[in-house]
Amino acid sequence: MIASDSRVVIAGAGSIGCYAGGCLAAAGKRVTFLTRPRIEATLKRQGLKIIDLDGTARQVGPEHFSLASDPAVAFGRADIILVAVKSGATEEMAKLIAKNAPAAAIVASLQNGVNNAGVLRQYLPAKTRVISGMVPFNVVQSDPDDVPLTVRRTTGGTILIDDMLDDLAEFLSVPGLAVNEDPDMQGVLWGKLLMNLNNALNALSNLPLAAQLADRKWRLLLADQMSEGLEVMKAHGITPSKIQGVSPALLLWILRLPNFLFRAIARKMLAIDPRARSSMWEDFSRGRPTEIDYLQGEIVRLAAGKNIAVPLTRKVVARVKQAEGKPLRSHSVEEIRAAPG
Repeated sequence: MIASDSRVVIAGAGSIGCYAGGCLAAAGKRVTFLTRPRIEATLKRQGLKIIDLDGTARQVGPEHFSLASDPAVAFGRADIILVAVKSGATEEMAKLIAKNAPAAAIVASLQNGVNNAGVLRQYLPAKTRVISGMVPFNVVQSDPDDVPLTVRRTTGGTILIDDMLDDLAEFLSVPGLAVNEDPDMQGVLWGKLLMNLNNALNALSNLPLAAQLADRKWRLLLADQMSEGLEVMKAHGITPSKIQGVSPALLLWILRLPNFLFRAIARKMLAIDPRARSSMWEDFSRGRPTEIDYLQGEIVRLAAGKNIAVPLTRKVVARVKQAEGKPLRSHSVEEIRAAPG
């Protein structure tokens, strides 16, 4: 039974971590952010501003949460740890949790990718309950120097987690942060990975998400990538779950529709904040490494195991790696398709 006063630690104070932690703190939960010193200083000044999809804004003052840059302080008395770091940092975070957190803590991954819970289990004590989670929505974060730090939710959806603990979803569900259980989280994560193949395309396009999806050339590029991914998954016996209630096959058909039909049928898909961008675009804009190895890279690895050609996926991986750490620029669909595979 999860106590109402359980201590929640947000391991990764990025866009998703700040949004989830801010919603929980605003609802009166006991929240601690494990932060880097720069973010800690910003949050200490004026707290955190959360803007929901409907535009509702809430100011969460620093008196409503705790901050710690020392993992021993952050994790020492944790009951629930929400891991929201980039996939490449999962192993490092798992080791910090194993060293500093109580073995009885609940650790939930709210990350992109399909293998983060497995990485966490590899390094955490057997007693630690590790939960897979999937965040379907996009969050945009203001510049770290902006005060107050602002996180804006720009797309819809409900967080899904493993159905291992009956009351965890109920505990985490607060205004602005709906959480449900799902018995097939691995299928959910594979379905999310298919959609996350667009993260790289959005970053390369340098367009707002709504504008990119409104362009059929970009949708066809996404659909062709997804087709490669589905072929590889099928070869490995992987069945991805529906994506926001839509089967992958139907989604491919929708993405390939002419613009006028797409706009009519996919109104929900386009009902997003015009400022929405992918997390990979944010990585590009701030000069950070991306998660390409855990998205398209996952498809490339699986394809190699079955000797399946995935030329388009390989082209996107190469383009992203070339763009990392360089000034933002807009790539065209034709440029990506014409690149060496």
